Amino acid sequence: MTHPSWQPWPPWQGSSAPQPWSGPSAPSMLASHADRERAVDVLRAGYGEGRLEQPEFEKRVTRAYTARTVGELALLVSDLPQGPMPQPAPVTPVPGTFLASPRPQTNSKAVGSAVCGVLCLVSFGLTGIPAVVLGHAARTEIRRTGQGGDALALTGLVLGWLSTAGWVVLLTLLMVAAAVSESGAG
Repeated sequence: MTHPSWQPWPPWQGSSAPQPWSGPSAPSMLASHADRERAVDVLRAGYGEGRLEQPEFEKRVTRAYTARTVGELALLVSDLPQGPMPQPAPVTPVPGTFLASPRPQTNSKAVGSAVCGVLCLVSFGLTGIPAVVLGHAARTEIRRTGQGGDALALTGLVLGWLSTAGWVVLLTLLMVAAAVSESGAG
């Protein structure tokens, strides 16, 4: 068995040596400090459970800290339970209580009421009455069906009633002014 000359560690000797690890990551990938610490944690757990004697434990820990590749670390812990390795979370359905409730559909009459209410400002109040009618109809439907849009309907109602009240006040003032001018002329 030949090994590349750039490998600074001696290869495993003899037929009783553990076989190279063939896990999800490449055994020749360089080991990180975290990889070494995970291997030492597995060794500590094995020693604590009585699976390793003290001299064997110390020897493997020394090798773990000098290991260059993930494959070397895997060989050191291959005959031990893998310790605290991340396990995939079991797929369980989320109870309905914790699921996000679907957003209710917005009532179209509420949208129309809000649009008419805003247009009262531009149309000099001509859309005030449609805003009020649509707003009341929308709020009735929203209570009955559970749809969304109550704030839109309320906005249309408020703007529609303000517009209508403004027109009533303006017409009342015009009628009073006309009555005063007639009585002053006659």
